[in-house]
Amino acid sequence: MIRIEIDEPTLARTRIAISPLAEVFCSVALLQRNPDGAPWPYTEWALRAREILRIDPAVAPVRLYLELPSRSPDFLCPIPLTSTPTLAEQLDQLRETPADVVAAQLPKYPSADLRIFTTNRTEVLKRLADGIEAYWERAIAPHWPAMRAALDEEVLLRARALAADGPDALLSQLHERIKWERPVLTLVKPLEQSFEAVNQRLLLVPLIFSRGALMCSSDHPDIVMVTYQARGSALLASSPQPVADDRLSILVGRGRAAVLRALRTPATTTGLAAALGLAPSTISEHLTGLQAAGVVHRRRAGRRVLYGLEPAGIALVTLLGDDSAATEFVS
Repeated sequence: MIRIEIDEPTLARTRIAISPLAEVFCSVALLQRNPDGAPWPYTEWALRAREILRIDPAVAPVRLYLELPSRSPDFLCPIPLTSTPTLAEQLDQLRETPADVVAAQLPKYPSADLRIFTTNRTEVLKRLADGIEAYWERAIAPHWPAMRAALDEEVLLRARALAADGPDALLSQLHERIKWERPVLTLVKPLEQSFEAVNQRLLLVPLIFSRGALMCSSDHPDIVMVTYQARGSALLASSPQPVADDRLSILVGRGRAAVLRALRTPATTTGLAAALGLAPSTISEHLTGLQAAGVVHRRRAGRRVLYGLEPAGIALVTLLGDDSAATEFVS
């Protein structure tokens, strides 16, 4: 467990951001954790990415991430400085990591053999950033427009929840393996760590490549970053995940059952398509039927239309949709 005791000023400064560089870091960690094949929806992507890392000399520096232990210095995956940084901006941030930051962080992680950063910091950071750029272009860039759309929607929904209901409500609904019991935020994972966040800023970063591997960055003096799994990883798959029949899918059909389950968090048509790995036209057809049946509503939020569950839809999902035999599309 990672337990973070958060004081009121830090809680009040909760913000949300995306991080292309953290997607890179977690995508390589996903390969490291699944040497014999990644689970759906990452299976086919992982095969291609592993081959890229194996044969492409331009991405060789990224293999450093494959060798890292469960805890590593934050400077290898720096905290985003804005809410929507580009990869280029984050790579510049990585290249320009000050010597005193490296010197301060390395002693905290004795299990990570990173002495090369103390002897040849500038050149090693440049090679790593160049390798990440090459890896990004080959393994992630083809998926990035769809990933970015899914992440933008995630940020929109979480920002609305933060503004409407406050940080307590946001943190309590963030992820099934993130527990909020004021003033302690607990990340449920094998690593044991505890620390306090006093007069800092809590930065929440949704990731497509998280696959439940929650990260926590605590080396920054002003910011504590916590990452979590965003909806939308199904966009990496070439076909939807097979699902078993359950009472809800028998009643309304598999596709509509998946949409109803996904709408426990409001979403747009595009967001649902990314989350479920289905075509937007298919999602629209399901939403039209569910709205006509009175179990789904639509509401405009700025330029977007968000769909959510009506009380009847909530009742359907609660009573029929949580069978242990059911397998959801959403990762």
